[in-house]
Amino acid sequence: MVMEYKASHRYARITARKARYVVDQVRNMPVEGALDMLKFSDRRAAPMIAKVIKSALHNAIQEGGANPENLVIWRATINEGPTMKRWRPRARGMAFPILKRSSHINIILADRGEAGVAAKKGS
Repeated sequence: MVMEYKASHRYARITARKARYVVDQVRNMPVEGALDMLKFSDRRAAPMIAKVIKSALHNAIQEGGANPENLVIWRATINEGPTMKRWRPRARGMAFPILKRSSHINIILADRGEAGVAAKKGS
């Protein structure tokens, strides 16, 4: 059984589509390399995702005493959250909708060796 260490950021005020671009770059990477990549990314979602990865890393250290060098981002998902609906006044007294979308960021870390064995077993 693979030891999983989870962290999530629910109701993050960024669209899921924009956050998925960033999380696709760091999925299946070692934690240290992913944090370095996110540090230099100019995307708005990068600090949010880095914060969730750090939270999962600290969960791994505190719960299981895992070695940070052996951890890899095993699963990273971005799901859509609720949408706030606002209205903007337009010409001739009309109202135009503004959709403020949110998302749920979920990160699961696993040990590098265990994650590789589980991936082969699942295929």
